[in-house]
Amino acid sequence: MCRWIAYSGTPILLSRVLFEPQHSLIDQSLHSRLGVETTNGDGFGVGWYAEDLDTPAVVRDVGPAWNNRNLQEVAHHVRSGLFFAHIRATTGTAVQQTNCHPFRWDRWLWMHNGVINDFPRLRRDLALAVDPALYPEIEGSTDSELMFYLALTLGLTDDPPDAVARMAGLIEETGHKHGVRHPLQMTLAVSDGDRLWAFRYSSEGSSRSLYYSSRVDSLRALHPDAAFLREVGEETRLVVSEPLGDLPGAWNEVPESSYGIVHPGQDTLHAFQPRPGHR
Repeated sequence: MCRWIAYSGTPILLSRVLFEPQHSLIDQSLHSRLGVETTNGDGFGVGWYAEDLDTPAVVRDVGPAWNNRNLQEVAHHVRSGLFFAHIRATTGTAVQQTNCHPFRWDRWLWMHNGVINDFPRLRRDLALAVDPALYPEIEGSTDSELMFYLALTLGLTDDPPDAVARMAGLIEETGHKHGVRHPLQMTLAVSDGDRLWAFRYSSEGSSRSLYYSSRVDSLRALHPDAAFLREVGEETRLVVSEPLGDLPGAWNEVPESSYGIVHPGQDTLHAFQPRPGHR
């Protein structure tokens, strides 16, 4: 499987999240505590939004994140208020740059941890469900990227929660048709540059780990000496595959079968249920 981080809030250097925490994403690439694999070394990617640009930037590579000099260079010089980072452990598809997350289409970023079970058996039927106008945009061979284009086909740009619910429903319908008992396992993040949506769901009801950070004002009250908390505003929020450290009160588990929306104002948490996936 994989590990990922989504950050939204006060613009900061990417390195403040990717390298500096006690159990940073780079540390997780070697020593994951909650992932299926301890080591996640089959590629990495970062995607970030910058002011006054129409589309996010994406940097991806096939090597492990822990010793990549280009990642260090980018992370220590790029500042953003909304960014994604992902380290990959392949579930069977090739280790190649086009299979590394996050994936981008127009203003949208998408990254995923999980699997479509028996994906080779389901791949053809699912690929045929992608809008023909979008299909040429698919560059790699992963189930994660195909999920992205299925969601785009099913209305992601208009209503992300509904599109992801229909995407999940379509995968489950297709899987059951092929005799796959539990077709889908997913924790995923998607953003349009203004808002961030994070989902946790699996067909068997036992999803991969996912956490969100507590409110900054509450954490300041608990930990007045924590320097990072003095540097970021009240709107700052992280969603992570596993906690970045052991700061008491900092991390909350995303409930099973749910999704959250991070945006200026009040963040919200909702129940998630797949819907029939037909267009």
